[in-house]
Formats: sequence, C-alpha cells, structure tokens
Amino acid sequence: MECVVLAGGKGTRLRSAVADLPKCLAPVAGRPFLEALADHLEEAGFDHIILSLGYRHEAVEAWAAERRSGARITCVVESEPLGTGGGVRLALRQAGEPDVFILNGDTFFGVDYAAMAAFHREKDALATLALKPMRNFDRYGEVTCDAQGRITAFHEKRPCTSGLVNGGVYLLRRDALETMPERFSLERDCFEPLAGSGRLAGFRSEGYFIDIGIPADYARAGRDFASGAWRPYPYDALLLDRDGVINVLRPGDYVKSIDEFVFCDGALEALRLLDPLFRRIVIVTNQRGVGRGLMREADLQQIHDWMCARIRAAGGRIDRIYVCTDTDDANPRRKPNTGMIYEVLADFPDIDPQRSILAGDSDSDLLFAQRAGIPAVRIGESDNLLTFARRLTQSHTP
Repeated sequence: MECVVLAGGKGTRLRSAVADLPKCLAPVAGRPFLEALADHLEEAGFDHIILSLGYRHEAVEAWAAERRSGARITCVVESEPLGTGGGVRLALRQAGEPDVFILNGDTFFGVDYAAMAAFHREKDALATLALKPMRNFDRYGEVTCDAQGRITAFHEKRPCTSGLVNGGVYLLRRDALETMPERFSLERDCFEPLAGSGRLAGFRSEGYFIDIGIPADYARAGRDFASGAWRPYPYDALLLDRDGVINVLRPGDYVKSIDEFVFCDGALEALRLLDPLFRRIVIVTNQRGVGRGLMREADLQQIHDWMCARIRAAGGRIDRIYVCTDTDDANPRRKPNTGMIYEVLADFPDIDPQRSILAGDSDSDLLFAQRAGIPAVRIGESDNLLTFARRLTQSHTP
C-alpha cells in the first residue's frame, strides 16, 4: 500500500508548546509525532510513504534520511504553497498504485486500512473518507451519510451531541485530482462539491483518534502515547466503581486512610489482565465520607495516589478517577445520576458508551450504567473483578 502524508503544517497554535518545528515533528511521548505515525503505517502494511512538505521541509527531510525502516520514504517539496489539494496532487505523481491513502501529518486515526480499501472498491468511489463517531463536540464539522455509506453533506462546526467527523484519512484514486487547478483545498474544493453525488463514500471507524493541532489535545496525545492508549483495543472504556470492586468494603464505614485500604482478592491481577482490553480505564466513585466530614479531600487524594501506584507496579493502570463527595442524592454527579459519565465523555470524546463496560457491586452502579447506556456487570464476592477479567480475556484470546 502507498500513502501521502501531509507534513508541511506550521503548527501555529502549538507555538506555546512546541519549538520552531513543522507540526508533524512535534515531540510526543519523547519522539516526533511523525515517527509514531510512520511506525503505525508500516505495521499496517504500507511499503511506500510519500511526505508532502512545505514549511521547514529540511527538518523533515533530515528525519526521513535518518530513519531506518522497511517502508520507502519519498519527500516531495512544494516550491510555493499549493493548498492541501495542490500538495496532494504533486505528491501523487510519485505514487504507482491506482488508489492511494492520504493522511494529515498532525492526526492519528487507527483505521483498518484493508477494510477501508475493500469498502472503497465496493462503493466504486472516487474518494473515501474515514469518519470517526464522536459525542459532545464543537471543534469539528459533522459529516452525514446515507444508508449505503455515501456522504451526503458536510456541515459547519457547531455543537453536536453525537455524529461523525472527518478523521483526516482518505483513500483517493490516483488520477482524481488531475483536472483541478494548481492551488486548491482538498476538502473545500474537491470533497465538499462531491457530497450528494454518490461518488464520495464515508467509512466509519471506531479506532483511536487524536488531532494534535491545539495545546490541550497535544498534551493528551503525549499521555496517550506514553500509556499506549492509541493502540487498537476491543473496548473503549472500563468504568469501575471502587469500594467492593477494587478494595474491600468497610461495612458502615469508609476507607479513610491508606492503612484502611485493602485490595479485593485478585484485584491487582485483574487490572493487569484488563489493561490490554480497554483504551481507557477510569474509576467513578461516590465518596460520601468526605462530604460527612469523616475525612478530607487530601486524605482521599493520598489514598488514590497510593492505590494507583500499587496498580501500576502490578502491571495495570487507572487513567483517571472521578469522585462525587456530596451527601445530597439529588446531586447530578452522584451515582446513580449520570453527571460523572458525561464528564468522562467530555474528557474522552472518542469513547462510545456501547463499546464500554461498567463494573460495579451495587444496584446504584447498575442503574447508573443503565441510565448512561453502558453495558454493565455486577461484581460480588464469588464473581469478583478477577473472574470477570479472566472471562473477558478468554473471550478475546485467539
């Protein structure tokens, strides 16, 4: 397979976080973003990567010259700005296959490229766009498709509760742009006029998605790449209650200090087994002991810091902890009310509740999951977190 990577962006919005480098070379988890993208493409089977370059092209060419890999890398430099479309057309002249993937060099989208190519051929499309389902977004424009998977419209950026967004991965006929002007935008001047024509297909993908174009998402990419959250996972998120699931309950009392915290039998091993199955593992827990004045927020934080350190040492992870300390059952964040799940979805918009699981030990947890549209499992003494982890691991063992 061949692909063109648009790697000439300046990264103006990242100036506060990144030195004077092309955006594709912004360091993420200790190495250039383009390095991670190229590794991913090689693992997916690409043997020719064409880099479309502009701003600070010398830096990218130096990176390409030093890289030792199986894929052949070709650098194509614009002598003057040609827009995304003009840059792609120039780069496509270095390709030999009839259909070529196009990717943005500041975006990572874990697409099944072989499946997307098969979909592209099935639809006999001039171009196919990879589309990412998202919730509660306003940074991206929504893309709509008909029942056959053909793109019907591109909508301007606006607040959306759910929808499909352009993931920045395209499959294009190599000669599709030859009649276009010298300078043009691939999205605005080529794709948008094709919407509704039946010649533009939309391939839905649940893969990990990140666009490092703004500082907040650039920082999130660093955390995700360091933890491995970008890799393919069978599930999006595991939401865990804490007391009775991770640690032993104290009947009529609360865990108020590290000395009172006792891991449930097998909980540490369970979290190690669950780590490769879920892109995100978060805790959603009511901690009324703080609200009742029996412990301080600082005590709770100390407990959680110690707990997470033990979990990491055992080979597991907790990506984030969401806590409601209020004593009022009407508080929207207090389970079984769903405020905390909306915080999770706002922090991680690539999570699909239907591709997630909640594990809890109470009726309140199960009602919380039901209201949020999340599949749930009840954890008990005989059917604890470890037995759940073993069942799930077995079901995903080839």
